[in-house]
Amino acid sequence: MQDTRALALTFEVSGLPPVRAEALSILAAGHRQAVRVRTLLQAACAAAQRTGWTPLTGPVEVDLALRCPPGHRTADVSTLLGGVCAVLADKKRVSTIGLAHLGVLVDVALYTDDRQIRRLAYTEEPAEDFSYRVRVAEIPTVV
Repeated sequence: MQDTRALALTFEVSGLPPVRAEALSILAAGHRQAVRVRTLLQAACAAAQRTGWTPLTGPVEVDLALRCPPGHRTADVSTLLGGVCAVLADKKRVSTIGLAHLGVLVDVALYTDDRQIRRLAYTEEPAEDFSYRVRVAEIPTVV
C-alpha cells in the first residue's frame, strides 16, 4: 500500500507572525501575541484540513518568508522563527499553562516538537503590506 500523506505543507498568513521574545509562553491566555498566535493557528488549520495533513514525527524543515515594506521588519529573525515554531508544534505537551482559551485550535500541530527541526530558513521579500508564508516539510531519513 502506498503512503499518501502530504510531506510538505505551505500556507499564507496576513499580518505579522507571532514573536517569541520573553520567558512567558506565547500560548498563554492574554499574551500580547495572542491575536497573531490565533491567526497563525487558523491559517495552519485551514491548510492542514485542505490537504489531510497529519503531524510529522520525524525530522522536519521550517521555512518562513516574511513580506514587509523595506526596512520595516518589526523583530529579529530568531524571535520570528521562535514564535512560528512554538505555535506550530504540538501544544498539548505544554502542560504547565492552561490552553482552554485556544478552543479547538489547541489541536493544530504540524509536528511534535522543536527537537525535530533539522533545517530553518528565513527570507524577506519587499511588499506594501505585512504577510508571511510558512512551509513545513518532512526531511527524508537517509541511512
